[in-house]
Amino acid sequence: MNILWLKSDLLLPLDKGGRLRTWHLLRHLAQRHDITYLSFSELNQHRGAAVAGMRDVATRVVTVPRFDPAKRSLLFYMDAARYLADPLPYAVAKYRSAAYKTQLQSLLREQAFDLLVCDFLVPAVNLPKTLPCPAVLFTHNVEAEIWRRHAETKANVPARWLYHLQHKRMLRFEADTLKRFDGILTVSEADRDTFAELYPDVMSKPISVIRTGVDTSYFVPSDEATARLHLVFTGSMDWLPNEDAMMHFCHDIMPLIREQEPHVHLSIVGRAPTRAVRALASPSIEVTGTVDDVRPYVKRAAVYIVPLRIGGGTRLKIFEAMSMGKAVVSTTVGAEGLPIVDGIHALIADEPRAFADAVVSLLRDTRRRAALARAARYLVVTHYDWSAVAGELDDALRISAGQKTSAKQARPPRTHSPSKARGHASV
Repeated sequence: MNILWLKSDLLLPLDKGGRLRTWHLLRHLAQRHDITYLSFSELNQHRGAAVAGMRDVATRVVTVPRFDPAKRSLLFYMDAARYLADPLPYAVAKYRSAAYKTQLQSLLREQAFDLLVCDFLVPAVNLPKTLPCPAVLFTHNVEAEIWRRHAETKANVPARWLYHLQHKRMLRFEADTLKRFDGILTVSEADRDTFAELYPDVMSKPISVIRTGVDTSYFVPSDEATARLHLVFTGSMDWLPNEDAMMHFCHDIMPLIREQEPHVHLSIVGRAPTRAVRALASPSIEVTGTVDDVRPYVKRAAVYIVPLRIGGGTRLKIFEAMSMGKAVVSTTVGAEGLPIVDGIHALIADEPRAFADAVVSLLRDTRRRAALARAARYLVVTHYDWSAVAGELDDALRISAGQKTSAKQARPPRTHSPSKARGHASV
């Protein structure tokens, strides 16, 4: 097939969960299909390398220049203030672009595409009113749910009002946008069910669940000894749900753990920590910032924590930890959308005291940690390697394009840089 793939950004560096998921899926799809990739791109010193690297997963890469202010900067808040009266949610309105629309329309005139894939919700703000080919929306989250959960967790009244306003705007935009597509892809049954609850009229469209995967040959268990009282969390630390998780854990849960294990240590590993996250650093809390490889940090930890209270989609970070044979303690939201059975593959706890007790129990019980680790590794190796997930996506895209799902002859595999193809979401 000839596929036009729309995204808000380039995939390199592989430092976010959405980028990681798309990279691995495109890596497999590109062996069978011609993919034209259209996205924004910031004009910086890394742009050339990022565009060149994208040719490992796309036949053609087209970019539109864009400047995005650094999160939490003065310019960021000034930019956001411009959209307070905009009927669209800020997370969408800031991607509205005449240049992107023009480039998209030019591509649609120049080529006959079998299918258009809108990767995440936001590129849809630039779609023309009519399309010359079938179109699929690849949702990585239920975006309105993220904003609802933000509003619910804010203690500050003005902040709660602002997030509630964004939630309402996102509900409207998400509902209207879903109606425009011929098919919808979700990353979990939980997201599919939430769409059905929020937007029941959309359920008449074909909806396919594309599972989360993991590179099980890259994220492998280690024979290295773990530090018995060491915890780890990995993720992009400029993403609000991750920031909220660490603030919540360090302020509300860590003190309860220290009551029983005073010498416990936490590593917060991930790109672009916000000022609030950096302020958490102490002799017992390490905030690394960007790292080349999260695996050494995960290897030495006794327990991997996922205290998320906000979010949607699926948690790539948990599958990475499970693939490395780590015992995981997560909230229900943190494990949402994953086939995890509490007490078999991980421990699930939501209240601070219950979460703390679960962590302490694993720190003290090596046999139980080992049992969870074995079951977790077996689950992801057996069912969730990226190659299997990509096959499900290929079938779903063929159906949306009106083609049979019997695979045509694959092309010779493209040559991939191991450092790119096996990147992770946690730097």
